[in-house]
Amino acid sequence: MTEVRVSGGEAGTEVREHLALVLDADDLVAALRLARDLKPWFGVAKVGLELFSASGPDAIGPLLDLGYDVFLDLKLHDIPTTVGRAARAVGRHGARFLTVHAAGGPVMLGAAMEGFTGGALEAGQAVPVTLGVTVLTSDADASPAVFDERLGTVVAVHCPGLVCSALDVARAKAEYPDALAVVPGIRASGGDHDDQARVATAAEALRCGADLLVIGRTVTAADDVEAAAQHVADEVVGALLP
Repeated sequence: MTEVRVSGGEAGTEVREHLALVLDADDLVAALRLARDLKPWFGVAKVGLELFSASGPDAIGPLLDLGYDVFLDLKLHDIPTTVGRAARAVGRHGARFLTVHAAGGPVMLGAAMEGFTGGALEAGQAVPVTLGVTVLTSDADASPAVFDERLGTVVAVHCPGLVCSALDVARAKAEYPDALAVVPGIRASGGDHDDQARVATAAEALRCGADLLVIGRTVTAADDVEAAAQHVADEVVGALLP
């Protein structure tokens, strides 16, 4: 059996591969400090619009140097040519993941995939993973039909990954089992939902079929971030062990 935790309050490799740390900050120095502190529990660092707007692609290299896979959560959505060119530009910088709104349709999502992969290969990087965003976890009103339509777009272009809530991940995996399922909206049991409507605990999401959990304020806003990270890691261990 694979060991999923090591001694000393540090998560094992298998656990870290399931956890993406949200770096919501407009200061790269602060973001890197948090990334260094929490590296024992996370294998992926998520750079969203706030940090990318402040630091741009300069945020990627230092995170790669720390040993993270970088997740660019830019949620691209524009005409296909613009999205393809933007995806190619960021693909050259070594990010492993990039989000694109599936609501933009199959042509746009396909252009993003082509651009992101092309940019990575031009730079001598491994083939990256484009993620089609289905329904935001803050959207309490989206109907099942909306999710099904956007999932259909992801499937139609064979997008390698998707982003959905824990409420939708079982449906997504049943329809598209080979997709990497990324699930945000992870909260501690009994914790505050903040501005999220479609939430679950880490263990619940993994048991529903999630592959990568996006962890933000549950850890980063905690009084003791390392203890909160260890709590999430313990939940992951419990979900992974038979």
